[in-house]
Amino acid sequence: MTALDLTKNWPVPNVSAATLRAGKVTDTIGDVDRRQRLASISKPLTTWAMLVAVEEGVIGLDTPVGQDGCTLEHLLSHAGGYPFEGPTAIAKPGRTRIYSNTGFDLATEAIELATDMAFADYLDEAVFAPLGMGSSELLGSAAKDVHSSLADVCAFIEEVHTPTLISAQTADGAINLHYPSLAGIVPGVGRYTPCPWGLGFELRGEKQPHWTGTRNSPHTFGHFGGAGTMFWVDPEVDVALVALTDRPFDAWALSAWPELSDAVLDEVTNHTQVAEADAVAQ
Repeated sequence: MTALDLTKNWPVPNVSAATLRAGKVTDTIGDVDRRQRLASISKPLTTWAMLVAVEEGVIGLDTPVGQDGCTLEHLLSHAGGYPFEGPTAIAKPGRTRIYSNTGFDLATEAIELATDMAFADYLDEAVFAPLGMGSSELLGSAAKDVHSSLADVCAFIEEVHTPTLISAQTADGAINLHYPSLAGIVPGVGRYTPCPWGLGFELRGEKQPHWTGTRNSPHTFGHFGGAGTMFWVDPEVDVALVALTDRPFDAWALSAWPELSDAVLDEVTNHTQVAEADAVAQ
């Protein structure tokens, strides 16, 4: 029995999950090729394509987008002052962390203008095709409408672990803190002061309670989606977890996901202790 067997008791119609160590898949459960909408874990994937555009020099993180004073960096870190949905800004840029699908839609429009391509096509050419993510496709908003499979999400996490499409420096910028003092809400989870965020990736920081495990390190980063999807990467132990379901996020997930996350971390700790004991015995 492995930690992933806990998913067999989840109250969901379908579930597939995987663990990764050192950027490689170590265990899976469920149909790894089943295709579904990822919901908001679309954001890290689409951000990666936007960072490709930044490295190509067609747009910059400091490019003005949206209201006065707002940049691409503000939008990708939910600091642009836009609401969850709706075109009218409700705060000045850089003042508060407002989780915003609108911000990603504005960023998408800026990328399309800069590249003279439909963003869905750019995403496919910049990320999905080179990573062999053949099940992945954007069918709507870059904030929430990527359709993909567990196998493809694992391929993306491998890319995040060892970047090939963007430089290590640019990748580090995506998973490190932007606008560190900002407070805000993680929808459906809680309000936090501060509420750390990278570019397209949520940073765990000191958030309590949280949808990751109670033993995940503050350096953990990832995302979850309203369709019942989630992934996290904990660089302190070099472990990642992905779980895709087709039951919408609600209270069940806030119980099931931390339990699974802690079990995965415990499993890694146990394996490490056994390996160390074997090494000493030899």
